[in-house]
Order: sequence, then structure tokens, then C-alpha cells
Amino acid sequence: MTETKRLGRGLEALLGPLTREAAQAGGGLKELPVAAIRPNPYQPRRQFDEAQLKELADSIEASGLLQPVVVRPQPDGAGRYELIAGERRWRAVQRLGWKNVPAVIKEVDDRSLLTLALIENLQRDALSPLDAARGYQQLMQEFTLPQHEVARLVGKDRSTVSNTLRLLRLPDDVQQLLEERKLSEGHARALLALSDPQELTRLARECAAAEWSVRDLEARVRGEQLQTAAPARKTLRRPRAEVRNPSADIRLVEDALRKRLQTDVRITARRRGRGAVTIHYYSNDDLARLLELILGKPFEG
Repeated sequence: MTETKRLGRGLEALLGPLTREAAQAGGGLKELPVAAIRPNPYQPRRQFDEAQLKELADSIEASGLLQPVVVRPQPDGAGRYELIAGERRWRAVQRLGWKNVPAVIKEVDDRSLLTLALIENLQRDALSPLDAARGYQQLMQEFTLPQHEVARLVGKDRSTVSNTLRLLRLPDDVQQLLEERKLSEGHARALLALSDPQELTRLARECAAAEWSVRDLEARVRGEQLQTAAPARKTLRRPRAEVRNPSADIRLVEDALRKRLQTDVRITARRRGRGAVTIHYYSNDDLARLLELILGKPFEG
């Protein structure tokens, strides 16, 4: 099985067991100088939390390094190495002043190096949504990969990759709020329904300042659209439709569908078990994404 076919199954599918005991038993554990290792040049993660690094260093000092770092020989030789996985561990042992670090050496190409860095961070939920989006974009641009191939490589649904990439359309100021965790990914998706960058930025700042929930923001986004709608659309009586009192069960179903479809979903319950499910989309591309997610394949109609 080739490396690229195994990548989507996770980090260990390509690299093998990564515990210190397993590497030692297989004869693959080496002691390498910490100074001879450099970070992964394709590392998608831009920031490392200092408090978490200190906590990891304290844990390693107390219990030892249970999982070796994984490296590849640096392409220009000279006895140096590039990290494939384990940059947080490498940074932590630097804090402790270690001269050497247990390591496993693997031969991988540049595409695998970037993909493995994405997989490691995604498996640990360590990447911000924007870092993940930039990583996906880098895979697509540097290696001329379509979205469905990126999704296969990192073991994600195509719709997840597509929706994450949409975050890069946000204005820089809004991306900064997302990076600072003043807005969540759910907030960002709701804001993408707005086509006017200035209005989007204004509403994002107001949302962050007032600490609105995602549902609050979605309501205000819909309100902005209603206020700018043509007068003829008033016959639809949409403002009245917004006044609902859904049960707790209905809200749970709505939340589950929003999470699965990554868009706003509304359920209107009527008598005798009847009702309607309204799924919102915000562009032709978004509609195509939803159709593929619901049908299980691209819509060819």
C-alpha cells in the first residue's frame, strides 16, 4: 500500500506504532541531538500555547517522554533532521534543557510531511479552524490536489474540508477575531451568509463584544437580510415565522442537523406529527455542498 493511500487512516497507519516501547522493540528508536532537529517546514499550526507547553514539560520531567518524536533526514543531508510529528514534545524537552531526544526516523516526501502534520494536529484537535483551512489550501495549491483528494488524505468528509476552506473568505479583521477565539467556527459560518464585507465585519465585532451565541447571530443575520429585502417579499410574512417556541426535543434535532450540515436548519412542527425542515444555503457552491452531503455523491441533475 502506498503512503498516500494510507494517510487518510491516521498517523499510525503510515508511521506504525509510535510509543517508545514499540519503537524500541522494533529497533527503530534512536537518540538524536535536540539541536540537530528543526521544525516541520509545513507545520500548519502558527501558535503554541505557552501554558500548555509548560504543562507538557512538567509532565515529561515527572514521567519521562512516553512517545518519541518522528523525524525525516533533512533533504540537504549534513546529519540534520526535520520533524514529522511531535513538535510540542520537541519544544518541551528544549525547555527542560535536554541534549538528546528519543526519535524514530522515517523517509517521507514533502506532500506526506504536510499531510502528516495536518493529521497529527487534527487528531489532537490542536489546530484552529483557520490553521486547518490554510493547511488544506496549502495541500491543494502546492500539490495541485482537488478538495476530495485532500479530504481523503486527512480522513475528513469532503463537506468538512469545503466548509473549513470557506473561512478563508472572511475579512482579515474577522479572521483575527476567530484566531483570538472571540468568535467560534459556528459564528464564522453564520457570518458567511452576508455578502457585504463591511456589514459582515460590523456584525462580527458586535457579536464578539456582546458575546452572542451562534443562534443569536444567525437570527441577526436573517434580520439583516429581511431588512434589505424587496418590498414584495413582505407578503411572505417571514418576521412572524421567526416567532417560534420549539420544544427541547426540536431544538436538539435542529442543533444536530446544524452540526452535521454546517448550516442553519429550522424545524417547524405542526399537528399530527407533521412539519417542515428548512435548510438554508448561501451560494450555489454551498447548495452543491449540501446536496453532495445529503445524497452521498455530487448532484448530477
